[in-house]
Amino acid sequence: MELKEKVAVVTGGASGLGEATVRRYYAEGVKVAIFDMNEVLGQRLANELGHSVIFCQVNVCDEDSVSTGIEATLGMFGAIHLCSNYAGIADAAKTVGSKGPFPLDLFNKVININLVGTFNVLRLIAEAMSKQEPVTEEGTRGVIINTASVAAFEGQMGQAAYSASKGGIVGMTLPIARDLAAYGIRVNTIAPGLIQTPLVDSLPKDTVAALSANVPFPYRLGKPDEIAQLAQSIAENEYINGEVIRCDGAIRMQPQ
Repeated sequence: MELKEKVAVVTGGASGLGEATVRRYYAEGVKVAIFDMNEVLGQRLANELGHSVIFCQVNVCDEDSVSTGIEATLGMFGAIHLCSNYAGIADAAKTVGSKGPFPLDLFNKVININLVGTFNVLRLIAEAMSKQEPVTEEGTRGVIINTASVAAFEGQMGQAAYSASKGGIVGMTLPIARDLAAYGIRVNTIAPGLIQTPLVDSLPKDTVAALSANVPFPYRLGKPDEIAQLAQSIAENEYINGEVIRCDGAIRMQPQ
């Protein structure tokens, strides 16, 4: 799918991997709606990039909130051709620790935001996409790109909830791609490894060096734009569908 003049929704688009993807899409001529809870960062990014980018304060877990964001996007740009889902959290706790068992409220919160929130957004955007005319000769109406993690495959200690949420995203990729094939909507998932996000920037240099040393090659953490570049490639390549693609420098996470 040619990206120029298309319309994208990016959840979690106010910072981190989402922001990097917003910037890359914008540079390719895409009109972007940032869906995020952080109004300060989201509006600042929209103001910086200009009239082809809007901010919508959206709670991905709330159906009405997502619907309102979709309506605002359609009202502003007239269509949605691309959805990149990054919104998520990474709270951790051991199944049984010094303070007792993993708090069930925390487990439910992680699953609700990461997994249910992703599905909530994509199902509503897929409905909007299904009503649009195809934009390619192949009959593509839209592309949905979700975000998992290498933790879906090699979850570390304390990551039961996070790994379960990301494993769920991996597991639903192919069934949803099959569900939406009749509408010309492709569905894929990116599974990032260790990426140089603002959270990592706050860590001590020796900690970052230790993390980097675990990456077989290249010997460094990933760059947010490398994830955004992969998202662009998935959107552009008509034959990538129902796939989960790791972007991790060949790392395989250790137990801790």
